[in-house]
Amino acid sequence: MSRLSVVEFKEVRYRYPLSDYEVLKGVTFEIKRGDKVALIGTNGSGKTTILKHMNGLLKPYSGNVFIDGVNTRSVKVSDLARKVGMVFQNPNQQLFAQTCWEEVTFAMRNFRFPEEEISKRAEAALKSFGLWNYRNESPFLLSAGEKKRLGLASVFVYEPKVLVMDEPTSGQDVAQKKKIGELIQSFKGDAVIVSTHDLDFVARYFERVLIVEDGRLAADGQVREIFYDGSLEKFGLLEPQVVTISKGLGFRDNPLTVEDLVNELKEVRKG
Repeated sequence: MSRLSVVEFKEVRYRYPLSDYEVLKGVTFEIKRGDKVALIGTNGSGKTTILKHMNGLLKPYSGNVFIDGVNTRSVKVSDLARKVGMVFQNPNQQLFAQTCWEEVTFAMRNFRFPEEEISKRAEAALKSFGLWNYRNESPFLLSAGEKKRLGLASVFVYEPKVLVMDEPTSGQDVAQKKKIGELIQSFKGDAVIVSTHDLDFVARYFERVLIVEDGRLAADGQVREIFYDGSLEKFGLLEPQVVTISKGLGFRDNPLTVEDLVNELKEVRKG
């Protein structure tokens, strides 16, 4: 295994108990330190199943998953939790505490952070995600979008080495999506892996994309390459409007954001 490898899947196959259907069909890829990777694909393609293998919630029936060089078959989920922080698609599957403050501080207490640091980090996280005013409220009284942000805060706060998120922008407005994207960009751990249908979010904040199709890895490459080589259309994914417009105008630099597109148009006017 490479010294810089953080996550590695080797011919991973998985089927759920009491089922003969393979959800994952020999998935192989490697994520290295510093990577920010988006998993995309249609519903039911296997993205969430892949994510759940990263924190040991699921174990392959064939093949192996390595986290920081350690085979997940050999460690408990609780042992992986400090290293791999996972934000679930449905926050109701993640939240459990009586107050938002307890929710955000739980992992840090479990990992034996100093009390002063726990308070400092929890306050910063709740404020960052716009939840400070709800710190003494029950998580289950929050809106769906607020619950999602609380789930994000409870993982961001303890700074795991690997950050894994399932549909982090669902239910979020433009301002909150920007905040989540900025936090991903400033993340100081080893790697970020996100499963999402929000391809505009991928275009703006990610460098590498994996396309999952019917339990297989169908494509793996740089976002700017994959978004323009026909892969999105091939696998039934709707390309961002910026990509559609740029293709129509024949731009060669493959813009990914509105800002990129505007800069291309300025260059054309200069020419």
